[in-house]
Amino acid sequence: MMKPRAPLTVLVVDDEMRSLETLRRTLEEDFTVFTALSAAEAEVIMGREFVHIVLSDQRMPGTSGVEFLRRVRVQWPETVRLILSGYTDAEDIIAGINEAGIWQYLLKPWHPDQLLLTLKSAAELWRLQQENQRLSLELRDSPEQLVRQVASRRGRVRARSGFDRLMRAADSPLNGICELAQKIAGHELSVLVTGESGTGKELLARAIHYTSERAERPFVVENCGAMPDTLLEAELFGHKRGAFTGAHEDRIGLFQQADGGTLFLDEIGDTSPAFQVKLLRALQEGEVRPVGSPRSVPVDVRIIAATNRDLEADVASGRFRQDLYYRIAGITFRMPSLRERPQDIPLIIAGMFKESALAGRRFSAEAMKCLVAHRWPGNVRELQNEVLRALALGDGDVLDADLFSAGVRQSATFISAAAPGFDPDGATLKELLDQVEAQVIDAALRRHRGNKTRVAEELGLTRVGLRMKLSRLGLGGSES
Repeated sequence: MMKPRAPLTVLVVDDEMRSLETLRRTLEEDFTVFTALSAAEAEVIMGREFVHIVLSDQRMPGTSGVEFLRRVRVQWPETVRLILSGYTDAEDIIAGINEAGIWQYLLKPWHPDQLLLTLKSAAELWRLQQENQRLSLELRDSPEQLVRQVASRRGRVRARSGFDRLMRAADSPLNGICELAQKIAGHELSVLVTGESGTGKELLARAIHYTSERAERPFVVENCGAMPDTLLEAELFGHKRGAFTGAHEDRIGLFQQADGGTLFLDEIGDTSPAFQVKLLRALQEGEVRPVGSPRSVPVDVRIIAATNRDLEADVASGRFRQDLYYRIAGITFRMPSLRERPQDIPLIIAGMFKESALAGRRFSAEAMKCLVAHRWPGNVRELQNEVLRALALGDGDVLDADLFSAGVRQSATFISAAAPGFDPDGATLKELLDQVEAQVIDAALRRHRGNKTRVAEELGLTRVGLRMKLSRLGLGGSES
């Protein structure tokens, strides 16, 4: 039996003691945490301790976070470096990325779950760097063995990134989407994926890439809504040394990094009209011009874009360029919200239990009722957080509803009030799902006096989707 991996060390640097203690409490269950109130104190700690990850505030008296991390990069280059700041100054961000080799630039106020997820990703990055160094050493002695290892790992990545990762039941609305996506994966169509945040848009994009002929080439991701135009242009197209303040070295853009593969542009609807012009030109001409370079570079990438906005409405209002829309929307997939596919919830949960170190545990019928009844504004991402919370707080093999957050527990209270006779005990899982779904829809029909348009809007369904559910569940309501 393999021993559990020892926790990595994180050094948190912030001149505010209250912020420092809050960060420590958030991270100390998963990491060994050191804290420092200044860059000077942090360097002393790094001189005597082995630090895997540094999370530093940007604006501190004396030495800024970027200046401190620049020195860390020189003395301890293997340490993963992150900045946490309440300011979004573009020059600070660019300097941080280029001069200090900062992996992530996080903004205040931060959410504990998101911060912890980012730090866990940083830990995985550190481990991958170590593994890469080990493989480089092996390459000197046994290149054939390395080729086999790379091929094996690439196969595992493909297996983990296929359409099977989109957990769904036999009657899930995702089935038709996945079937069509598999058909077009091998064609050089640009793809637009729409839907609410947390519905799995990137998972679908990865599945398309790893089912296509480009699967052996890179899949590169960029969140277009997370940075200003100047930095986004430099990230995507690259830049030459001296092109702008903080550009102290040449940088290859993500278009070139994705050459021969797929570039996933998340939150493309949040880009400015000015940047949309530059992106359209790159897609039309099949080449990019790094910032500060007199020459363009040819690139061969497949674009998969995603957004949680209504791009057609943005085109109509002039907020999003029509020509760019038609360039990226060769085919469009709308990812349904989790409340549109409650039948998938048990399968998603089962998959999480199977992948966790606590496999063999399960939810009680009452707990499952809560999960199916909740409207999930955060979709699958929110569901995953609730399951992880229950796994962390629960002690026994059967997890009860009292482990969930207040919002999820209130959903079950609402269902019980809508149908006091509801009894989950003894029912099959399908019967449980159908009963909860019927009660939610029936209660909405009564609130809106049978107005199906308003019911569909409240539940996040299309009129056709609501009609199909009414037929399947044997519910009525006036046509309006």
